[in-house]
Amino acid sequence: MSSKDNFNYNYVFLFYDVKEKRVGKVFKKCKKYLNHWQKSVFRGAISPSSIIELENELKKVINKEEDFISIIKIMNFKTIGETTIGNINKNTEDIFL
Repeated sequence: MSSKDNFNYNYVFLFYDVKEKRVGKVFKKCKKYLNHWQKSVFRGAISPSSIIELENELKKVINKEEDFISIIKIMNFKTIGETTIGNINKNTEDIFL
């Protein structure tokens, strides 16, 4: 498939590294759509239209020259596994649906 429009994303991991003055705004935008996982990491089930909304909201908040946001989109759960080592926050979710 040549176009990303042909994919239906259902789950994402989002990581960010932004300047301190924008951290609060980015955190609030991410929290609106996803589950806070750890510090600057979010993840969760999300519709394709909500991904677009989130991306557009984040673009309005960040400085593209100074900040970094990565959104990893999962297309199916047949090819993903997760291993967590160490202290797991009580407010976490299972990725296995």
